[in-house]
Parts: sequence; C-alpha cells; structure tokens
Amino acid sequence: MEGAWEIAFVLFQVWLSIVVGLIVLPAMFGVSLGFTDIYIKVLVKTLEWATLRIQRGQKEQPTLPSQSANGIIEKDDGSMEEEIGELRRSHPKNLAGGDFTMCDAFYFCKKGIENIVEDQVTQRFTSEELASWNLLTRTNNNFRYISVRLTIIWGLGVFIRYCILLPLRITLAVIGLSWLVIGTTLVGLLPSSNAKNWLSDLVHITCYRICARGLSATIRYHNKENRPKKGGICVANHTSPIDIVILANDGCYAMVGQVHGGLMGVIQRSMVRSCPHVWFERSEMKDRHAVAKRLKDHIADKTKLPILIFPEGTCINNTSVMMFKKGSFEIGGTIYPVAIKYDPQFGDAFWNSAKNNMVSYLLRMMTSWAIVCNMWYLPPMTRQDGEDAVQFANRVKSAIAHQGGLVDLSWDGGLKREKVKESFKEEQQKMYSSMIVGLDCHEASEGPV
Repeated sequence: MEGAWEIAFVLFQVWLSIVVGLIVLPAMFGVSLGFTDIYIKVLVKTLEWATLRIQRGQKEQPTLPSQSANGIIEKDDGSMEEEIGELRRSHPKNLAGGDFTMCDAFYFCKKGIENIVEDQVTQRFTSEELASWNLLTRTNNNFRYISVRLTIIWGLGVFIRYCILLPLRITLAVIGLSWLVIGTTLVGLLPSSNAKNWLSDLVHITCYRICARGLSATIRYHNKENRPKKGGICVANHTSPIDIVILANDGCYAMVGQVHGGLMGVIQRSMVRSCPHVWFERSEMKDRHAVAKRLKDHIADKTKLPILIFPEGTCINNTSVMMFKKGSFEIGGTIYPVAIKYDPQFGDAFWNSAKNNMVSYLLRMMTSWAIVCNMWYLPPMTRQDGEDAVQFANRVKSAIAHQGGLVDLSWDGGLKREKVKESFKEEQQKMYSSMIVGLDCHEASEGPV
C-alpha cells in the first residue's frame, strides 16, 4: 500500500512539474510556447473532416430547408407607421386618411403570431446555433453514429476532454486562484506606492493569464491603441463570466460588483487589499445614488485603474447586444467600449444563469475544446452636448454591436427573468394612437395621447 502511495506521489510531482514548467511559468511572463496554436490547428482539421463525413453520410437522407441566419421567420425591419401604411395602400377601399381601418388589425395579428413562434428576446438566451457539429454533445442529432470512424473520433474526444483536459484545467484554475489570493494578500501588506500598484497589476494579470491557459484560450486583440486608460470606464457586451478573464489578459481593471460570501468572498477581500476594486453590500446596490457617488469618486482619481462594467446586466448568447442600463453613462467620464465575439465552433461560452448553476457551467467550459474569441477596442467616447444618458448608452451599444457583428436590440436583458413592463405595451399603444389622431410618433412618445 505504501508503494502505491509513493508511486501516486511521484506521478503527482511529475504532473505538477509539467504543468508549472510548460504552462504556468510561460503564462506568468506572457510567453506562448505554441502548444495552443498547434492544438487549435489540429482541432480545425478534425472538425473539418467530421463535417465532410457527416455531409457524406447524410446524402441519401432528405434535407430540411436551411434556417435563415436570423431565425425561422423573416421579419420586416420597417416601423409601425411604414408597415401599416403599406397595408392600407394594399386595401384602397379601406383607406380613410388617419382614421382607424380594419386592415390595421392585420399588423398586430402578424406581429403577435411572429412573437409567439419566435420572439427576439427568448432566442437570445439559448445557445447559439452551429453551422456544423463540433464533436461535442450539445446537439439532439446522433451525428456520432453516422460511421464507425466518426464514433471512434468522438469517443477519443470524450476521453481527451474528460480525462486529460479537465484535470489539467482544474489544476491550472486552482493554481491561478491560489496565486491571486496569496499574491494580493501579500501585496496588500505593503504601503501605498508605485511599487505596490505595479506588483498588484502583476499579480492580477498573471492570475488571469494562467486561468486563460487553463481554458486553452486563443484571444485576438484588435486596435490596442484604444485600450482603456486610468480614470475611465470600460464597457463591453456580456456573454460569460469569463469575459473578465478575456479582458484582463491584456490589462488590469477595477471590478464592480456585490459582496459575496464563501470562496468568492475570500477572493474579493484579498483583491481589494491590493487594488481599489468597488464592492457593494446588498443594501448599497439598491441605492443608485450611493453607487453613482462611489463610481464618480473612483474615476475622478486618474491614478486608479479603469472600471470594468457590463451594462447589459446579464449574459446574452453571443449573437446580440441588448439594452445598456443608463446608470454607467450618467456618472460622466470617458467611456472605452469593447466588443467581444466568441467562436462557437470550439465551445459554447454563453452562461444561461436562469437554467444552469455556476458549477455545471464551469464543468461544461472546462470540458469544451477551447475558447477562441476576438476582442476589439473601440475609440473612446464621451457624452455629447444635448445628449441624455439613454441616448449615449444606445450610441455606445450600437458601436459595439456593429464592430462585433452582433444584432443591436433595444430590449432589456432583464426579460430573461421578468415579464414585459407595462411601459413597453403603452409605448406601442401611444405610437398607434398618434397615427390615428395625426400626431408625430416622437410627440406621442413624449407624453400621453
């Protein structure tokens, strides 16, 4: 028995030496030995072969009509006024100036049926559809049984993901988080100085780089000249909790969030000792004025790290950008927009917090092939004269959506857990009423009709 324990201990030492020597140390210095690049190239070739094999195996099967990129329904992009006007022109007998006509009801029936079958919001909280199978189990189709060779490749992939990648990634996550807690605690004992700030940045970025290597992350940063500067606010679209890891691999940020207990609380308390992160108690989070004041005080100090905020307030499935909460855009300062777009071919980064807890999500992430994404730094933006916080937030959101190739939606991401607000229904009623009485739609939206 003692001999077995000795062999296990030796194997553990060898395993740890390989992990530290080939992954952790290069990550700490920001150096890549090229293993991840080779791994991604092999993956791409394997997935291409699997796709061709599936297509060849399905030739004799009847094919379904291809699904459009935007869903199973092609929706008109025109306004209510344009679409109802088109209906009235197609029914000249019912055309009666600005009066109500029966054909107007067809517009509301059409919109209602479209949203019952496929609304714009619900589909943003399900995993992004793939053009081809990526040898993972996130599919209802039995692609892996098309041929013996494909079944063997899929079984080999399961072994690699669960017996090699999962232990490796758990090891790296433990090393990274331990380094973060121990390093920030020790740095926090030092007096305030430039040296302390430099060491704090080093500890943070090293931790995030180790965690990124643990996910086999390949991140392409674009337009680095626009990177957020101290005293500013970085805002980005939100797909996953690992967005923070992706962003912080290329620079340090001050995090904003609610105080937690347990392991997360230990990490938060250690982090704030070395760097002025902004953590709020649960009671403070409900006080918008207290939150705004602390954020204003932070960005007023040009020596502090830029604040990282995800204005959507929830995770969206990597296809769209939903409404930005206006609070981040009311406090002033320079906004540094960032667009993040994940490649779903190698793994699904989206976290549906309404269906999956953090443990099951992390298990899925650590058993995915890899995390591959592009990140664009956009030019800094400031609030223009005569522009309110909502208009500014929408302008930033549109810029992020355009750069990331994402759909720009005005819906609130909070609809993942809540019902539609009455104000949304009233807005549609006001718009239609304005057409009947002959008012401009913008006038109607400013007050009751």
